[in-house]
Amino acid sequence: MTSSAARTTQDLTADLPLPALEDLYQDLHRHPELSGREHRTAGVLARRLRAAGYETAEGVGGPGGPGVVGMLRNGDGPTVLLRADMDALPVTEETGLPYASETPGVMHACGHDLHITWLTGAADALAAGRDAWSGTLLVVGQPAEETGEGAAAMVRDGLYERFPRPDVLLAQHAAPGPAGLYAHSPGLIMSAATDVDIVVHGVGGHGSRPEATVDPVVTAAYIVTRLQSVVSREIAARESAVLTVGRIEAGTRHNIIPSEARISLNLRTQSAEVRERMLAAIRRIAAGECAAAGCPREPTVTLGGSFPVTVNDMDTDRRVAAVHGEVFGAGTVLDFGPVMGSEDFPFLAEGGLPYAYWFVTSTPAEVWDAAAATAGGDLMDQLAAVPSNHSPHFAPDLATVGPGVRTLVSGALEMFTPTTRTTPTTPTTR
Repeated sequence: MTSSAARTTQDLTADLPLPALEDLYQDLHRHPELSGREHRTAGVLARRLRAAGYETAEGVGGPGGPGVVGMLRNGDGPTVLLRADMDALPVTEETGLPYASETPGVMHACGHDLHITWLTGAADALAAGRDAWSGTLLVVGQPAEETGEGAAAMVRDGLYERFPRPDVLLAQHAAPGPAGLYAHSPGLIMSAATDVDIVVHGVGGHGSRPEATVDPVVTAAYIVTRLQSVVSREIAARESAVLTVGRIEAGTRHNIIPSEARISLNLRTQSAEVRERMLAAIRRIAAGECAAAGCPREPTVTLGGSFPVTVNDMDTDRRVAAVHGEVFGAGTVLDFGPVMGSEDFPFLAEGGLPYAYWFVTSTPAEVWDAAAATAGGDLMDQLAAVPSNHSPHFAPDLATVGPGVRTLVSGALEMFTPTTRTTPTTPTTR
């Protein structure tokens, strides 16, 4: 290690209270809360921040909102924001862990409990070591990332009027892969997402007399089938896009032809042009199939929630990647390129604030090794064989608690340090 940020990170995190942090993680995992309802989680974070000396505000994000912000003013210097999301998912846990969710039908299946644990540990370490840096640190516990609403709500609620506007923002996410790797991509790292709802309007009736109806279920089935050709036949091979039919609903009983059917779609794109092309294709296909079926009126197509592309500031990400390489050693920092997942974190960077966002791989060694036995040496097959985010079996390795704290601490310290690097470390591409 050569940089002051790396050396200081080792000093500030040499005696991390790992048992206490693991207890915190397990407590959060036992008590997951859905988007916009993260009041218990917010309370835990707020109490920890106040105890560490942060000026702390709760309810940031609107009336009743559970957003938390902690601020530590520590002399002259830049303002650095560290963010972690707090919400869980409507997933029934199947991990069998002794600290599994105690809330029926709700689970931290995306690692946000781990994110808050990392943030808490980093906030404590940086507060205890404030003699080693100068500036203002903002610590943000953000609600409702899964719905794409939380970050924007905090900004609308005056986040940057009530607290200093940051010079740079940092965030990270647990991901599948052998624990101990840190994935950086200078530039595009995550895709945009758009939800689309289609309502097919038919003519309902008795199942014994289909000739007297216009069956929206059959029409919806044709739409779903036809949509499968959008990416394969209308998007250039050089472009990346995904179209998922996440839900299709219709009917109430076996012998009733319903009057409408509902289809829910999710698009993943990496450019505005491709997004608009896909939306046009969806509208055209839905209208065409409804016309062919003789539906009494055109389908209703509604755009729902959306996430922006996540595009790292190149200089910021390279600096953070470089210090991570120094802290964790050669071969630990990789560039897998952009992924099709999405984040609302960029909404916190409104107005073009620079940020860095990276992944921390978290699959337990025994799970990763077991997957290797069936993957035949293919890395992508091995990744597909381990539980991923949103899986009811997703269970990050507790061994990542300490390293995840160090990634945030070292990233923050690097941002508090005047730029001195002349040849930034470039992550290895695999």
